[in-house]
Amino acid sequence: MSDKNGGMSCALGSWAMAAGAGLLAIVLLLVLGGWSFIGAVFIGGIATVVLGLLFSFLFCRSLPAPGTVVPGQDTGMRAVPPGESEAGHHAPTAAAPAAAAPVAAAEPDAAPAPAAAPAPAAEAAPAAPADESLVKPSKPLAGQAELAERKGSWKYEAEGASAAPAPAADTGAAADTDAAADVGQRPVALDAPREGGADDLKRIKGIGPKLEQLCHSLGFYHFDQIAAWTADEVAWVDANLEGFKGRVTRDNWVEQAATLASGEETAFSKKVDQGNMY
Repeated sequence: MSDKNGGMSCALGSWAMAAGAGLLAIVLLLVLGGWSFIGAVFIGGIATVVLGLLFSFLFCRSLPAPGTVVPGQDTGMRAVPPGESEAGHHAPTAAAPAAAAPVAAAEPDAAPAPAAAPAPAAEAAPAAPADESLVKPSKPLAGQAELAERKGSWKYEAEGASAAPAPAADTGAAADTDAAADVGQRPVALDAPREGGADDLKRIKGIGPKLEQLCHSLGFYHFDQIAAWTADEVAWVDANLEGFKGRVTRDNWVEQAATLASGEETAFSKKVDQGNMY
């Protein structure tokens, strides 16, 4: 009776939980989902039935008592009758050797059984030649003939032999210098600035302290020198400004120098005069 009562209480509890979940689903569909009342009730009823069956199956099914063997369940153990091993064979009894002993005693003069002849040794296979282990190409490889012809052509010189000539110095810089010298035409240069000293070439935009020293080393000290450069002379200077190639054209030195040589100012020269540069 107690089992029945327990089963009924479990089923009632499961269906009560399912009904609560269905009611919650109806409320959520009405409030949050905006469903109609009939649609929400229909979905809630389906949810209640499905959850009730599921909860009843999960929580209310009967389980076997501990130690109970369910029919058809393999427990991995079976009873072994006396005198039979687990493999299903009868174990030898002590009477068997006792019965065999009189037979041996009855025939003391019996000749011993001949020993089994040793099995003939297997014939050793002939050793394969060493060359057969090497993989040989089916056709000559590319360059194989050339390597065979050149084999042995290398040799070491004895000590004291004439040393190989030192490699020629890198001529890349010299080639660049020659190429730069061939570009355009060199402008007229001065050995030293005129009286009164050199102009402040840093007032030209694009000429800094290092570039001003480089211009001095090439013989250019004054604005009127730069203002008088022709297109060929500009090309020569552009090619010979080491580390600053192309700055004459890029920063328009000739036009700036012409303005400064005439006594006028440029926007950049005004900044230099005010001490805002360098």
